Amino acid sequence: MSIRRPLVICTIVFVAARSVANAGPCSAAIDSLQAQFDAKLEAKAAAGPSARESTAATLNHQPTPNSITAAEAKLGEIAPETVQALKAAMAQAREADRVGDKSACERALADAQGLLAPQ
Repeated sequence: MSIRRPLVICTIVFVAARSVANAGPCSAAIDSLQAQFDAKLEAKAAAGPSARESTAATLNHQPTPNSITAAEAKLGEIAPETVQALKAAMAQAREADRVGDKSACERALADAQGLLAPQ
């Protein structure tokens, strides 16, 4: 089973959930970095090996972000620690953006960008 389709669906849901009306000082930069991260995951998933379909997948269960991360880690596509660190940095950036703290947002985005650097 390829994890590509659930990843695309998760990305679409995330983007749809963002509200343009609540845009902060660095919302565009956050959206851009999120798109870069999603593209990197998509590329790794497409280029990497595929795994056998799990029992849970045959029971008509939807994949969770954690199950997708676990599957990618098993296949050696992306380290779970990297995903968690990036999620934490993006959460910091979103919170700083929400309260209008542009410098804190930019620092968090810089941290997240460092995690996306080619490894």
